Amino acid sequence: MQFLVNVIDSRSESGTEEEAVAIDAFNEKLQAAGHWVFAAGLADPSSSTVIDARGDTDSRTPGPFAPTQEWAAGFWIIEAPGLDDALELMTEGSRACNRRLEVRPLLMAE
Repeated sequence: MQFLVNVIDSRSESGTEEEAVAIDAFNEKLQAAGHWVFAAGLADPSSSTVIDARGDTDSRTPGPFAPTQEWAAGFWIIEAPGLDDALELMTEGSRACNRRLEVRPLLMAE
């Protein structure tokens, strides 16, 4: 199974050098164990654009889709046998990045 893991933060680019080292070590562990699919940080939500092309018209609105105190500041996509395994793995990921994480199964088209 694959999982999307959102890194939750209230500040953009807030990581410290120590956190970066811990994240790199955690990422290497994920890769070595075959759990790694992809990971990246995300730009500040103010740099986003919301596109709505439902119906007869389309619109593009600058900024985040909803005002919020926290947002996804980065993400991992990981491979794990099941949800319990993913939660166990990402408990260590939460410690490494010093942030709360949201773990969600990906719904894969067959």
